Amino acid sequence: QVQLVESGGGLVQAGGSLRLSCAASGRTFGSYAMGWFRPAQGKERELVASISGGGSIWYADSVKGRFTISRDNAKNTVYLQMNSLIPDDTAVYSCAATTPDENSWPYWGQGTQVTVSS
Repeated sequence: QVQLVESGGGLVQAGGSLRLSCAASGRTFGSYAMGWFRPAQGKERELVASISGGGSIWYADSVKGRFTISRDNAKNTVYLQMNSLIPDDTAVYSCAATTPDENSWPYWGQGTQVTVSS
């Protein structure tokens, strides 16, 4: 079982920055793929960014060049640095984890609210 706890959300003006953190339990964190999700129009949620256990990174087109995902395996933590925030980035951001033998995202945090004012 993997438990995830997000932090770092808040209220920021457009153009500002926030860094989200997701702390994970589990002794094999380094093998997990980690992702950040947010709700999306027309679907339950969209993947914003992900990082594999081997360090491969993917970004949604909407955040490329503005968001950076990273991980610190020594701290069992994944980060999402969000720069040049725009009002459309306003959402509850949730951290998720998956293991190499899963084909979905079975582990989720409770989410952290990000609000970007114009």
